[in-house]
Amino acid sequence: MRILGIDPGYAIVGWGAVEYRGSHFSCLDYGAVTTPAGLPLPQRLAMIYTGVGELFQRFAPEALSIEKLYFTNNKTTGIAVAEARGVILLCAAQHGLEVCEYTPMQVKQAVVGYGKATKSQVMEMTRRLLGLEKIPRPDDAADALAMAICQAHTGSSALTRLGLKP
Repeated sequence: MRILGIDPGYAIVGWGAVEYRGSHFSCLDYGAVTTPAGLPLPQRLAMIYTGVGELFQRFAPEALSIEKLYFTNNKTTGIAVAEARGVILLCAAQHGLEVCEYTPMQVKQAVVGYGKATKSQVMEMTRRLLGLEKIPRPDDAADALAMAICQAHTGSSALTRLGLKP
């Protein structure tokens, strides 16, 4: 299964494409769609839409794995991130992709085996699972790869295939 993981944002949208066959991962590529500071939000959203659409065409993923949002401190920034996430979800729907959403705790559990793992533990395990020499940069790309790994581990489970969410 080919999975595109996305870490949503409006300044940086991290992405990571992985191939998952059997129990083996291959990292196809990773990076970030970036938008310039100071550019009005509607133009930033258009750039995100175009950039993500190009990723869908380039990698032809079977599924999109994206982080569920939660707000803790800065609701103003959170709203802009939610708008960027909405653009990404629209683009995915237009490309006919299955969209899978996971909380940070679910990603940590799927990648490290512990829902309260630290960010550095998740990044290191992502590096190991994908057989990479270095932890991917920017951090947003590493987070996106972890999202894709989460989908591979969670979405391809026998329970999920039977329609039962773990």
